[in-house]
Amino acid sequence: MPRLFVGIDLPPGVDDHLEMMCYGLPDARWEGADKFHLTLRFIGEVDGRVHREIVDALQELDSPSFMLGLKGMGVFPPRGLPTSVWAGIADTGPVVALKHKVDACLRKVQDLQPDPRKFAPHVTIARVGDCTVEDVMVYLAEHALVRTEQFPVERVLLYSSVKTHRGSAYRVEAGFPLRPV
Repeated sequence: MPRLFVGIDLPPGVDDHLEMMCYGLPDARWEGADKFHLTLRFIGEVDGRVHREIVDALQELDSPSFMLGLKGMGVFPPRGLPTSVWAGIADTGPVVALKHKVDACLRKVQDLQPDPRKFAPHVTIARVGDCTVEDVMVYLAEHALVRTEQFPVERVLLYSSVKTHRGSAYRVEAGFPLRPV
């Protein structure tokens, strides 16, 4: 069964900007443009019935489009040994509001548990579990002032993630337009 998540895709210019930052960290596993996204809600593995209910529920999403830009860098977890490096969000307000509306839609799906994790909007750049803490800190310092152009967020996507011998591969399952403002 595929694992599902709801997210925001990034335009090619932002993907290119992030890809140019995918260097200089020995032993990092870089995500790459085909995997850059902002996750709004991780769902996990579901069967065909729940998958259809999720699509039906998200058809009811009513949220305005907005402008989004990336700004700054960080790591997860915030304390202890870093496992991933991410780009932050310049203005999290509209993203958090959209996440709440996605969650409200998904509460209508039976057998779907709420995501217990605290929402921290970000775009993962690299997996760094094999990197030294010193290398990660140098990388963060070198890219601390990163900032992308703003871009319109006009839809959310339902993605599936399938494990392959080269890591996860993402596929868009469905798209849900946001209301023009």
